[in-house]
Amino acid sequence: MFTSIMIFILAGLAEIGGGYLVWQWIKAGSSLAYGITGFLLLSLYGIIPTLQDAHFGRVYAAYGGIFVVMSVLWGYGIDGVKPDIWDISGAMIVLGGVGLMMWAPR
Repeated sequence: MFTSIMIFILAGLAEIGGGYLVWQWIKAGSSLAYGITGFLLLSLYGIIPTLQDAHFGRVYAAYGGIFVVMSVLWGYGIDGVKPDIWDISGAMIVLGGVGLMMWAPR
């Protein structure tokens, strides 16, 4: 389970970080280097989830939940947007769903 969680976190950092850098390049006028680095990270995101042991659909559905939580954390840590009770509650509900999908006994 630890390895699976670490892969999810690594994939999240690649996707959110890559998207953020492309956003900064296009929307905030940052240099082309931001865009290129962002595209490279987004490409890595396409590879990292293949390291999971579960099936494609389950991995990507569960990753959607991880993406929600990491996006809220990114917004707080990088953009300074403090999550409210609804953000936190929603993220906790989503994490419960991720846990059921990935690690429920089958």
